[in-house]
Amino acid sequence: MEPLVGIIMGSDSDLPVMQAAADVLKEFGIAHEVTVVSAHRTPHRMIEYAQQAKARGLKVIIAGAGGAAHLPGMVASVTTLPVIGVPIKSSNSIDGWDSVLSILQMPNGVPVGTVALNASKNAGILAAEILGTCDVSVADKIASYKAQLSGEVIEKVQKLKKEGYENKFD
Repeated sequence: MEPLVGIIMGSDSDLPVMQAAADVLKEFGIAHEVTVVSAHRTPHRMIEYAQQAKARGLKVIIAGAGGAAHLPGMVASVTTLPVIGVPIKSSNSIDGWDSVLSILQMPNGVPVGTVALNASKNAGILAAEILGTCDVSVADKIASYKAQLSGEVIEKVQKLKKEGYENKFD
């Protein structure tokens, strides 16, 4: 099966964070690819990747980056595909805020969907939701996933009640 989502990152040191996006896409049965594409060290590779992504069948790109975090925005500047940016708190980061702001504060005309710091799982879910707008089977998997989340919360409410905690809501 050809990949529908590209997961890219500026360095393989970002893989521990970005793995959650790959895991959730795998859980939803969505074909994806994972590679390193550095905006600063391999700019020609980055441009080639972004410009060829749509022709290769990708529908969404998830781009994780730390520090200056230019990768998501630069990729978005040369593709018409939706790009989801994952700010990563890297070893040279200023508490991750540099990455968050670099990805979040894109100029008008070059949007990048941005998730929370180190939240590649949310990026994977968002990519699946985008694909689910055109694929009923993916939409159904997302609906089941969200129903499961709801059920887990209700179980926690019941546990609190059994432990003697009261609330006026339930």
